[in-house]
Order: sequence, then C-alpha cells, then structure tokens
Amino acid sequence: MSRSPRYRLSAAEKDALLAQQAALIERQAAAIEALRQRVAELEAQLARPKKTSRNAHLPPSQDPKGGGGGKGAGRSKPKKKRPPRPGVSRRLATTPDATVACHATHCRSCGADVRAVRQRRRRRYDHVDIPPIVPHVTRVELHGGRCPGCSKRFTAEPPAGMAPGTPFGTNIHAFLAYLHHSHHVGFARLARLMRELFGLAISEGAIANAFKRLAEPLAAVRRSIRERLRAAAVIASDETTSRIDGVTHRHRVFVADDAVLHEIAPRRAKAVLGERRPEVWISDRYAGQQNLATAQQICLAHVLRDVRFAADGGDAVIAPQLTRLLQWTIQVGRRRHELADSTLRTYRGKAERRLDDLVAKPAPHPAGRELQALIKAWRSTFFVFLEDRRVPATNNESEREVRPSVVFRKVTGGFRSPWGAEIHAGYRSLTSTAARTGQTAFDAIRDLVADALPTRSRTATAPTT
Repeated sequence: MSRSPRYRLSAAEKDALLAQQAALIERQAAAIEALRQRVAELEAQLARPKKTSRNAHLPPSQDPKGGGGGKGAGRSKPKKKRPPRPGVSRRLATTPDATVACHATHCRSCGADVRAVRQRRRRRYDHVDIPPIVPHVTRVELHGGRCPGCSKRFTAEPPAGMAPGTPFGTNIHAFLAYLHHSHHVGFARLARLMRELFGLAISEGAIANAFKRLAEPLAAVRRSIRERLRAAAVIASDETTSRIDGVTHRHRVFVADDAVLHEIAPRRAKAVLGERRPEVWISDRYAGQQNLATAQQICLAHVLRDVRFAADGGDAVIAPQLTRLLQWTIQVGRRRHELADSTLRTYRGKAERRLDDLVAKPAPHPAGRELQALIKAWRSTFFVFLEDRRVPATNNESEREVRPSVVFRKVTGGFRSPWGAEIHAGYRSLTSTAARTGQTAFDAIRDLVADALPTRSRTATAPTT
C-alpha cells in the first residue's frame, strides 16, 4: 500500500523536521537539568538544620516549641529529679528597728498560769514589712523686706536642694529615672505607679521635664566616660538596633575595664574614639566592628554556634574537632591566672597547630568546607587571648551590657524623640560604669541628680527694686 502524497516529505523537509526535534530535545534536556538542580537545592535546604538559640544568634524565645534549641532540646527521656538540698532560712537583720519580747501567760497544755515562772528565749525571728509610703512635703517660706541701707527689697535664700522651680526633689528624680530606664516602666504606667503606690500625683509631662533636667549632666558623664575609653588598651563592643520616632538607629556599646559607653546614632560611625586605636578590640565578626585596633579577638562563643550549626547539618569531621579545640582553649583562658607566660605560649602554639591541621584536613561535607573557609578568613583573630591576659575569649560582657536596652526597646517600642534616646544612652553609660565599682544603679543616678539639680534660684537671690 503506497503512502498518500499528503505524508510524503522531501529530503530537505525531513532534515528541517529532524533539526527542529533536536532543538526541542535540547531545550527540554536543559529545562530538565535546571529543574533537577533546583530540586537538589530545595532538598539541600530541607536537609539543613533549623537555626535556634543553640546554633545561631537567636533568642531562646524564637526556638521551636517542644525544646527546639535550648539545652536538652529534643530529648525524650524525662528530666532527672533534682537532688535534695539542705534548707536555708533567711538571715536575721543585724540591726532591727524594733524588738518585741513576748512572755507566755499560760500553759498551752493545761492552761496553768505561768507568769511567775522564769522564762528564757526559745525562738526568735524577724517580721519584715514596709510602712505606708507617702510623699514628704516641705513647705518653704522665703521671708524678706526692704533694706534700710539701700532701700532695695531683699528675700531670704532657699534651703539647699529646695530652690523654686520644680517641686520634686532628688529622690523623686532618681526614682523616676531608675524605674523608667532600669525597669522599662513607660510614662503612663510610671505616673499611675507614683499615684497609686506613693500617693504622688505627677503627670507624664512632668516626668518628661524631670528627665530633660538630666540631659546635660548625663551628656557630661558620657563625655567623661568617652575620654576614659580613649585611654583604654582593650575594648569590647557590641551593637543592636534602636528606634527613634519610628526610624531605625544603631545602638552601640563599648566596654573597657573601668568604663562603659552607650551610643545611639542614625548611622554607624567608626570615629567614636577619634584617631585613637586601642591595642586589642573584642567583638563578633560583624564588618562594622573590624579594623578598629591593632589586634582583633573575635568572639569564640559566636564561632561555637556556627560550629554547632555545621554539626547539626551533618558535618562529622571538622565540626567535632573544632568544637573540642575551641572549648579547650576557652578553658585554658579561664585559668590563665594559674599559668606562667611560657605555658600560655606553649598552649597557643599547640592550638595554632591543631587549627592548621583542621584547615588541611579533607572535608567531605559542604558544612565542613564552610567552617574551613571561616577559619582561613579569621585565622589571626582566634587565639589573641592566649597571648594577652587582658583579653577575654568572648565579647559576652558587651552583649550583657546591650541586653537591657534590647528589653527596653521591646517593652516600650522605642523612643519618641532624640533627646529621650540621648538620656537613655547617658543613663546606661552612667549606671554600667558605676556598677564596675560596686555602686548600684539607683545610688549612681541619685548622686548625679543631687549634683545636677539647682540648689538656689537666681530670682530668689537677685535683689529687686
């Protein structure tokens, strides 16, 4: 049976058709390859471990429910019962305000009169309470008259710390600042607390004015702390975000042995210390905190989180060995005061050699190769603390300093004005620096307020006609 002329193709037409089919097959093969690569990428993403507070820089509140990332996450066995501990009672006050001696009048067993029986102390304890707190109001009356010599009027000077102007004294200013900046109590709640707890009626505007009076003294404190920071040889830093009137700003903290400085600015400025470059800078691996000193010590706690992330992702070669190395060096750093300088140099040489071996070791897993790239990029910043006793292995101290400001931002939602941010930075700088000498935050701000509030009024002392 012969084909219909309708299906007969010439040689040229057949070649063109075959060429079309070949091109279609090539396009389909390219599309299939692209889809195969995409599927491989998605499978690799699904295989990657989830970031938690244990293997990444995330707060525990963002961990999955059911113990996703905290200590003991994923354990199905029940927790061990805590072993019993000896009971501890509250210590008695050394100087009680009052002592009440109670003598028995009758026997509880038979009801006999025992008032004539000699009695001795069987038991003693403290009963602690807070008396009702009410504002202490001092009415100040300034008397005056007309001078017989010059016929000008005169007025008596007000008592120290009670100048005309604001009616609120030192303790009220300090208490407002302490509750707002240390315990994150907002203006509305602060006014309610003062009214209901202390019986003091104060408006939110009066609270804002009380804080504004501290602006210049706190700015002077920050200038003084900045000068002390510029003279420091070792500085640690950390940063977070802050919001002023809905705009994101940078909140940075700088920590030295005797100074803590908080800075809130629209952008990150490296010239906080001017041209001064300290000997060592401790920070995480964020680019904005690099190249600020002669030597750099990266935070090994951050590195350990990355190592745990690689181990959770399946790396069984580089991650376990790097974990053991970093934990060993951190333990050595904690007992540096017991070791001689020569011993420290020996330990650092050993750590450097083990790090070199890890870089040269074949890494079959991609996560292990990423760790090797991290080591190569930050090779010279791992073990500075094993050579310099002043340098810690982590920047946890600066992270602890910035944490209260993070809580303040989450509770209050940020600042409504630039001056509020400046006062918060000054308050945190003052109280954190004072804490390094053993002074409490309330005592530090109260001392500042006592020096800052005017002790006399110009209108009260200036003669008038």
